[in-house]
Amino acid sequence: MTFPNFASRVLQLKTVLMFGMCIWAASSLSAATLSGTLMDLQGRVVPGATIRLLRRADGSRREVTTGGQGEFSLALDIGEYQLTAEAPGFSVLTRTIVLMNQSERIESLQFSEVVSQNQTVTVTADVSDVGLFAPDPAQRIMMRDQTLDANPGRPGMPISIPGMPVESPAGGVKPPQYFVPGVAGDHGEPIAMFFQIGGFLFQNNLPVNAHGNGYADPNVIIPIAIDNVQTDGGAFNVREGNNSVNAAIVFGLRERLEPMVRLTADYRDVNLVLGWSPANPSNKEWFGVEIAYGNGFLKRLEHRKQYKANFSKVFDFGKHELTLYGIGYSGSAFQPGLIPIGATVPNDTYDDRQSEETSNGALILNDVWRLTARRQFQFSGFYRYYTLDVRPNFGDGLIRQSEHRNVNSEDVLYKDTYNKAFSLLAGVNLRREAPRALDLDKADEAGIFQPVTANNITLNFYSPFIAADGTLAHVLHYNVGYRGDQVSVDNQDIYRPNFSFSRSATISSPKATISLLPPEGVSYLPTVSLSYGQAFHINDPRIGTTAIFGGTIISKARSYQLVVSKTVAQTEFRVTLAHVTTAQQLARISNDTGLQQDEGPGILKSLSTMARHNFTHGFLEGFFARADARDRLTGEATPEAPRLIWGFLGTVDKLPFHLVARGEYEHVGRKPLGGGFIAVPVREFRGSVMRPFESRGFDVGVNFLIVSGLGGQTVETLALPGEGEALDRITGFALRSYVTASFTYNFRRNRQH
Repeated sequence: MTFPNFASRVLQLKTVLMFGMCIWAASSLSAATLSGTLMDLQGRVVPGATIRLLRRADGSRREVTTGGQGEFSLALDIGEYQLTAEAPGFSVLTRTIVLMNQSERIESLQFSEVVSQNQTVTVTADVSDVGLFAPDPAQRIMMRDQTLDANPGRPGMPISIPGMPVESPAGGVKPPQYFVPGVAGDHGEPIAMFFQIGGFLFQNNLPVNAHGNGYADPNVIIPIAIDNVQTDGGAFNVREGNNSVNAAIVFGLRERLEPMVRLTADYRDVNLVLGWSPANPSNKEWFGVEIAYGNGFLKRLEHRKQYKANFSKVFDFGKHELTLYGIGYSGSAFQPGLIPIGATVPNDTYDDRQSEETSNGALILNDVWRLTARRQFQFSGFYRYYTLDVRPNFGDGLIRQSEHRNVNSEDVLYKDTYNKAFSLLAGVNLRREAPRALDLDKADEAGIFQPVTANNITLNFYSPFIAADGTLAHVLHYNVGYRGDQVSVDNQDIYRPNFSFSRSATISSPKATISLLPPEGVSYLPTVSLSYGQAFHINDPRIGTTAIFGGTIISKARSYQLVVSKTVAQTEFRVTLAHVTTAQQLARISNDTGLQQDEGPGILKSLSTMARHNFTHGFLEGFFARADARDRLTGEATPEAPRLIWGFLGTVDKLPFHLVARGEYEHVGRKPLGGGFIAVPVREFRGSVMRPFESRGFDVGVNFLIVSGLGGQTVETLALPGEGEALDRITGFALRSYVTASFTYNFRRNRQH
């Protein structure tokens, strides 16, 4: 059966709607008595369960235990709450509850999934938080209220993730990327990135992008829409495919937003965010807009402009839950580019002409059909359009990289929980990407662009997957799976016809995780998990080696992982050892040509540790990671990859004068850049202090970044004005400290008093 014929048949499955995995259920807004009943999958009451509520406004927490008839009751202040229900043998139930007036609110709660008696699921996932949808034992789930905006009022990642610094080779609107220890920190980062739309993982990566494999654009998300972020797991989840070495990031989005307008500004940048949800709490929908203007901190003004629009709507049709999510984004700016360390150049930039412009839009659909409490079907699909025009100069002259592409995908998934010893997940993903006018041009002495390369590329992905999960004898949890990716690439090289080719590859990716859980009544033993998985990413067809020498169109990575986790005195400890081997790792991108460079087969070893303690009104988390990455043939360090990362993150939700504070310190040690060059360490301390005025409906806050070091550090061969000869030099751009002020007006909050 050919790929198009199979795709057309799967498209016919759109008539089959799917089951819904309701993790968050929004309600109303304000203060009242909250009461209700908790039931199991068969509708029987669950006594002795723990109901916890976290008030988002000030971080205060309440807890109650269900009675003999599964009942519970709490008197609460007005506001929005995160409700969690936990009981042995059941997956955690999480809801967002918004109380609007002084009346009684009744909630009927029902668990939707059975887990092992030894499993517990917490806000920050324990090593035993494993299952069909989250099999990686090292994963972390960070709640939005416990994270920081990465760069409020500026371009960049939407939020800061502890232990995953942000790296960017330029400013402007070009999105930086998260990186992990041992993975090259230049653009082209092979980390899979997803948005969770209902039960569907929408992959944000763009294979064979003009900026290299694995390049993604997270700027499309409005930060206030992020409810949680899940990290790690790229090699161990059968649902996560292309564009990863051994890491993945999943952004979970809210079902509702508190209607608000937020203005964040300093003396050079301004950012406006608007969010809206309907007054009726049963309508799970929201709409958000973000508008940003700025000039950065260099003498060369960026004249940055960004426009974003996001919307989400959930439709409930009996046993069906349909989630519709849309993205619109446009941005343009001048960019500083990289300049030699310690050198003085006009306007703090190597070339005043450097600029960038990008726009994209997407429409994602997820339809879930709950056949029974244990069984579900799911259909998902999306269409995306993307354009890019970026003009950098890194010493070899001004170049222009541009493209536009259309992407469409269809996904079918089935899940069945037979019993605690066996659950089944199976599905197939079909995806087509069509980068067109993938051009590289170089400016001549007169500043006129001359063509260098031009390609039209078509990529097809056919990816079936299957996994089984369960707990045996109360002490052994297993998750085994298989993902088979069939990839075809058609590369039409416009200027070099002999470099054109059509080629396909099949990648078999087995996955397995075995976890040893402490026996009941044995509290001193840790949980130990061992995992194996394979991931891959697409090589850049423009290199030419695939056509001339018959090289592969994909690069594989095999990952091994050992995780030990234990909670002592309400403090969670986790140690992760990782070992990754890569075949012809083509992760590094040449700034001069925009093409991949062959780094050879590599080996990556890393040690990561984390400790987290929750207080009544906050938490403190420390992390440490050390990695080494080398060429397996020469033993030389992979440029920009081996590094040390350590730091801590803390929140305090109850300070004098009703202040709420968040803070994070992050240290990125020296890393080899190749050719004997060593990078400068980077140290960042970011934080925010907010004062909510509940009765008046607004918040005021201050965000700050205190930083030393340089971003985007790499080695380039270039000549400075007046020096003549081109030399190898460390390049980067100076990171600047700043303070911004924010004002947030919440439209409905002031009506509660």
